[in-house]
Amino acid sequence: MADLDGMVVVVTGATRGIGRSIARAIVQAGGRVTAAARSAPDVEHAAAELNGGSGERAIGVVCDVTRADDCAHLIDETVQRFGRIDGLINNAGVGRFANVGDMDLADWRAVIGTNLDGVFYCCRAAIPHMRRAGSGWIINIGSLAGKNAFPGGAAYNASKFGVIGFSEAMMQEVRHDGIRVSYIMPGSVATEFGGPTGATKDAWKIHPDDIADIVLGLLVTPSRTLPSRIEVRPSRPPKK
Repeated sequence: MADLDGMVVVVTGATRGIGRSIARAIVQAGGRVTAAARSAPDVEHAAAELNGGSGERAIGVVCDVTRADDCAHLIDETVQRFGRIDGLINNAGVGRFANVGDMDLADWRAVIGTNLDGVFYCCRAAIPHMRRAGSGWIINIGSLAGKNAFPGGAAYNASKFGVIGFSEAMMQEVRHDGIRVSYIMPGSVATEFGGPTGATKDAWKIHPDDIADIVLGLLVTPSRTLPSRIEVRPSRPPKK
């Protein structure tokens, strides 16, 4: 198992799915986590679960990533409580699927605001702290939909294509400050994101813990090395 030895990591969308698995894996590996999401009860429950009734390995912060002020507060609260920030996992995401001519404006804004604006807001808030420390990891959870467009996915595709371009540019901007930027592009993952899940129905899909393992691997990668883009697919999807 990776040894994160007190590393402080912010995880957005940390109360379910991929984010929850990532937060749990970081704590189990010795790290400390700020678990962020929009729902106060969910955040409180996640922090309590991560702490396991002892110590302060995790805190919960309510954060709507579509709001720049919330994202700034998230980072500031982390630094205030833990003294620093070593990693940022931009995982919060939503999906709204409709053809462009039929898409509701509120759905478009929700997808772009959460999946793309939220990544920008959190990174913008975290980078100054990481620059002062001379180190840091930013890992953005993208999607294979960020390079494979499909009908009905215009908003989601646009947000994830955007995450790729944003991550690539930011990686070049901050690498000489000691900050590394990676993005992970999963295919089908067995989470609530795609609707109700079931052990049999979703057995072929990537498990959220698999993505968490990849994140842990990145966080302990030697400083001389930067795996900037990681594509992840189910090894044996259903035959068409």
